[in-house]
Parts: sequence; C-alpha cells; structure tokens
Amino acid sequence: MEKCGVSSFSGLRIFPTVLTHGRALKIYTKTGDGGTSSLFTGERRPKFDAVFETLGDIDELNCNIGLAREVLMESRQQENFKELNEMLQKVQCALQDVASCVATPLTSASGKQIARTEFDKDLVVEMEEWIDKFTEDLPELKNFILPSGGRGSCSLHVTRSICRRAERKVASRFIQNDVDEPVAKYINRLSDFLFTLARYVASMEGHPEVIYKKPRRKNKLADAKLTTTDSDNDKETKD
Repeated sequence: MEKCGVSSFSGLRIFPTVLTHGRALKIYTKTGDGGTSSLFTGERRPKFDAVFETLGDIDELNCNIGLAREVLMESRQQENFKELNEMLQKVQCALQDVASCVATPLTSASGKQIARTEFDKDLVVEMEEWIDKFTEDLPELKNFILPSGGRGSCSLHVTRSICRRAERKVASRFIQNDVDEPVAKYINRLSDFLFTLARYVASMEGHPEVIYKKPRRKNKLADAKLTTTDSDNDKETKD
C-alpha cells in the first residue's frame, strides 16, 4: 500500500505542498500571534473561525487514528492486523487531503487552488468496499452494542465518536458550499468503517460484544414495598 507524503500548513501542517529538497520547513512562523491564521487561499481568519474548528476536529481525529494503530500493533493479534493498520495509515493520509479541501473554501478559492486540493472520490468507493469486506466476517448486527471489546476495540470506538463530531463540522462546510460532496461522503463512510473495525477487532481478540439492555432498577419492587410500609406507619402514627 502506498505511503502518504508530507504536507504543511501553518498550525496544523495540512496544506498540500510540493516537498522542497534541501530546505527544512520551519515549525513556527509567528504570523498567528495576533489571533488569526491563514487558509490555503491566503485569506486570514480568526483562529476561532468555523473553518479552523473543523480543521481542529479533523486533526484530533487523525491523531486518534494514529493512537488506535499503535494499540492494535501491541495486540496479540498484531500479525492479523497488519492489513488493517495499513488501511488506517491510508485513511490518515486521506484526512490530510480532507483538511486541505476544508482549508480551501470553494466560495473563495481560485480555480487553480481548487484543482490542487480536489478530493479523490474513488476513496469513498474504496471505503465502502473495506466496510463490506470486514462486515462479511462479523455476525449480523441485530441489537445496539455498547463501546467495549478490549483496548483495541474501545480505542476505535473513541475514534469513531470523534469522527462523528468532525463529520458534523464538515457537513456544515458542505451545506455552505465550501467543500465538495465527496469530502462529506468520505467522513460519513469513515465513521461507519471505524465502527465496523471496532467490532472486527473485538471479534479477532475474542472479546464478546456487550449488548444494550434497557436499564431498570433492580430493587424497584423492594422499594415499592418499603414505600407502602412507610405510608402505613405514618398513618398509624397520625391515628
């Protein structure tokens, strides 16, 4: 599986760039000291702008995928998780591209900038194929399940929940016509992929799925009897 290249962006290091031979990229630029940061278009916005909120969630998602990969590589099933690990690494690269699209709003970017950051829609199809592949090895899902199933599975569930938050932010960018549909679709499929992987990892490691059961008070009947007794005692006292 191909490796992803390095890209850079002030703050999050996510803009697509051509690697510069013989010249190191500087980590700090001091240009954001005034509370603003730059988009790929060159436009500067406050660091609390919705675009940077979205980029922050994508960055957090990417970091947690990296953490989940490390957890899986420490599993006793690590040999069986090598392909899965490579898939997740490719996802991390794709998220860099997603972030590049977010940082290049369609409503203000030039045609050249949009062409440079265009998201590969075939990655959505590939993600769907991955989901179908792992689903075939899992029992049919007939109930809600709780996030559980060991450290590997739980790390993927946490990552999935972060992905859902990033998805909501990206959906907002899509509704405002700032990103193309394939970007929104990819993040949507990714949360489904992470859920499927969480189930798969739990199964491979021999951990049972914990089924949701509507919680009920165990001592409800005893509490009802106690309440009745207390009421009778109060009546006798008053009498």
